[in-house]
Amino acid sequence: MNAGETERRPWIVGVSGASGTPYAAAVLRALLAAGESVDLVVSRASRLTLLDETGISFRDAHWQDDLREWLGRGADGKPGTFAADVDAVRHWSAGDLAAGPSSGSYPSKGMLIVPASTACVAGVALGLSKDLLQRAASVVLKERRRLVVAVRETPLNGQTLRHLVTLDDAGATVLPASPAFYAGATHIQDLVDFVAGRVLDAAGVGHTLYRRWEGELGGGSRTT
Repeated sequence: MNAGETERRPWIVGVSGASGTPYAAAVLRALLAAGESVDLVVSRASRLTLLDETGISFRDAHWQDDLREWLGRGADGKPGTFAADVDAVRHWSAGDLAAGPSSGSYPSKGMLIVPASTACVAGVALGLSKDLLQRAASVVLKERRRLVVAVRETPLNGQTLRHLVTLDDAGATVLPASPAFYAGATHIQDLVDFVAGRVLDAAGVGHTLYRRWEGELGGGSRTT
């Protein structure tokens, strides 16, 4: 790095195989809109989910085109809903265990796993590091950086609950993908954006994705 250059410190975003790829898209769009750099890890299982939920095949060789198409879609699947500039994104293959985020010396602000499957939760809680997503999360925990785990599953059995407690004890923020209705949601995108906004709240990243509670009953039901 040349003198005077600012060190790139991205947010690592891991996308696991749980249903909920619109949550990941909303988080990615908001991070980029906030001027943040992103390192993206899309697991093998999540590519199947993305194909099923959107019809998009996420390919390593064409990841920029595929990501741009993905982020351009609304939660209802309609193409061209959003404009997406992915220049600040760096993609790492989930099988690349020699990638930057696999090392604690690689600079990052932390990691957001959106959505997080129960298999992903178990792998991170047990320190399995079977792929780059799990390894990057383990590195973030050991380096005492911020880790937000947006678990997307219901119901939760005792084993998964114990894994979530383990992550909480290790310093992660466990954030169930549970949309709220007080913000005056009128569209599926509003519900998705609420969860994405709560993820960014936990990461300390500013956004305008949802109407915040201001202590006034009925405030979310009025248009502004």
